[in-house]
Amino acid sequence: MSLPSQSYTRNLLLGAMPEDDFATLQPHLVRIELNRNDVLFECNLPIEQTYFLESGVASIVSSEDGEQIEVGILGREGVSGIPVLLGADRTPHRAFMQVGPSTALRMEAGRLRDAANASESLRTILLRFVQAFMVQTAQTATASGNYSLPERLARWLLMCHDRVDGDELELTHDFMAMMLAVRRSGVTVTLHTLEAAGAIRAMRGRVIVRDRKKLLAVAGDSYGRPEEEYRRLIGPFGKSI
Repeated sequence: MSLPSQSYTRNLLLGAMPEDDFATLQPHLVRIELNRNDVLFECNLPIEQTYFLESGVASIVSSEDGEQIEVGILGREGVSGIPVLLGADRTPHRAFMQVGPSTALRMEAGRLRDAANASESLRTILLRFVQAFMVQTAQTATASGNYSLPERLARWLLMCHDRVDGDELELTHDFMAMMLAVRRSGVTVTLHTLEAAGAIRAMRGRVIVRDRKKLLAVAGDSYGRPEEEYRRLIGPFGKSI
């Protein structure tokens, strides 16, 4: 199998790296396929692999009393295994694919850590992604505490929409309820409200974004700050209206 090229990977973080830094990583990147529910890392276990997603969406979740609550999402804008970049080998969180199938460039966690330690420019761009992700998790907490379910669900759909091709999201009501830590019935009612407004079309196991501008209007200030931070620090990201 030929080595992945910086020009032909769809991972935005890899594409934004200095050429020399990508060349350092290139021999250790292996393109693989990932399916829905595939685990990227488990809670409290050593993180052995990192994944530069090229498509699909992964959830990073916290588990409390058997309940999973999403604390962040990841797509082709970054890399999994942030604790490795911060000098830790594990985390109490868990990461798995919520939207697939997809492809990713896999790299051993130790090799990525060593490469970052050896190159200031590589370390800088990776830590810029960490910063953007931290802003995302902070905004998720803010949204959960200060915004209503329609705003939170609209924000979450926009975040997923940013990370997939096209306008179709393969998501169930049960999964959305679990990720937002709300009742399934609340998600169902809110989806119907968004559909009546012409923002989406809700189908069994799928949500189709019909009018992103209307979805943005519902989300309001709950959406946008992490995306702006990513664009400021790394480069273009997300979809336009």
